[in-house]
Amino acid sequence: MFQIGKTIVSEDIIEKDFICNLSACKGACCIDGDAGAPLEPNEATILKDIYPIIKPYLRQISIDAIEAQGTHVVTEDGELETPLINGADCAYVIFDEKQTALCAIEEAYNQGEVDWKKPVSCHLYPVRVKDYTEFSAVNYDNWEICDDACSLGKELQVPVYKFVKEALIRKFGADWYAELEQVALKHK
Repeated sequence: MFQIGKTIVSEDIIEKDFICNLSACKGACCIDGDAGAPLEPNEATILKDIYPIIKPYLRQISIDAIEAQGTHVVTEDGELETPLINGADCAYVIFDEKQTALCAIEEAYNQGEVDWKKPVSCHLYPVRVKDYTEFSAVNYDNWEICDDACSLGKELQVPVYKFVKEALIRKFGADWYAELEQVALKHK
């Protein structure tokens, strides 16, 4: 572990390799698991505001889930998350012609309909951030559904921190990322 500003960062972020391989996993991270995507408070507001714009991109089962639960949910621990469809798929998931799970929010973003790409927790994946009173923990989430992404990253020699560069800058800023790059250079 090492510290950058008010973050404690796992060495796995610079030691592990990763590139999403959607053709292999079919977007399993959006449909597996037992919780929605973590949201920051401002993101819950954004979802509420953009819902009418992204609604046409959604499946009817997604619309039903969102209209029953809300554009976001609050967990028993008081955390904010995206709602789920029947306790499984993220309510914002859509599928392409190859049955690969995609994000309706990101699709609306790609089409120029909204200016928000998706929740930062999704954009950061496989990096997970946990906020504490004095610092934030920045960790690599090793999930077997991403084994193909790890293999592709290793083959192409792309460390996790480079794969999620845009998202890390979005979350922590360009100066923070530049410091991370310096740590990575010294670490190797």
